[in-house]
Amino acid sequence: QGLKPIVSTESPALIFGTTAKLASDLPATDSFLGKNKVPDLQKLFQRADGLPVHLKRGVPDKLLYRTTMALTIGGTIYCLVALYMASQPRNQ
Repeated sequence: QGLKPIVSTESPALIFGTTAKLASDLPATDSFLGKNKVPDLQKLFQRADGLPVHLKRGVPDKLLYRTTMALTIGGTIYCLVALYMASQPRNQ
């Protein structure tokens, strides 16, 4: 018993008979036919213009940022008002 393996070293049998396709098995003609935008975006985001990364793409980023900040501040104020109202006793 001392040197015998406790767990079987054989691979288990397949439960489902399907095999996965590897990326190397796919034909090269089915690859993505669009333009690779990564180098352009790298140039945009690595530009030294003093802007934070989350505002580098201009107006849409500013709009999303300001909307997020407004909703965050509004939600915080709403929670504080709700806590204040819940802490006051009701007059009967």
